[in-house]
Amino acid sequence: MSTEAPNRVAITGPGLKKQGVVVLQTLFIALFTLLELWIRSGVGIVTGVVLCLAVFGGVRLGRAGTRYVSVVTPPLAFAGTILVSVILSGGFKISQIGIDFIAALASVAPYLIISALYGWFMYFNEKAKSRPSRKSAA
Repeated sequence: MSTEAPNRVAITGPGLKKQGVVVLQTLFIALFTLLELWIRSGVGIVTGVVLCLAVFGGVRLGRAGTRYVSVVTPPLAFAGTILVSVILSGGFKISQIGIDFIAALASVAPYLIISALYGWFMYFNEKAKSRPSRKSAA
């Protein structure tokens, strides 16, 4: 009886392109944000953790050069999801839309700040590593 390992399909390429990072982060954030809105009638810790995971996943799964997209997409995807959800649930009452939108952003603000700090650190770190060294050949 031989124990042969089944042939696994190897993932080719270095990672996700910019478009893949955007789609993956947007769908991931939208799914969990809408689930939390449906279950709790508001966003909170679940959506915040998902935002942090989306930034981390985008940085880890993306190719070299996709860090900027990985950092910029999650806040925009979250804001777009919340805005569409608020408009669909409350109609076109401008004051209600504004209050609900700002309240949702405020409830996940710490997570947005933490994920932005991590993402921008990774972006500028990658940019600094790609520059040639300034050491003189003395």
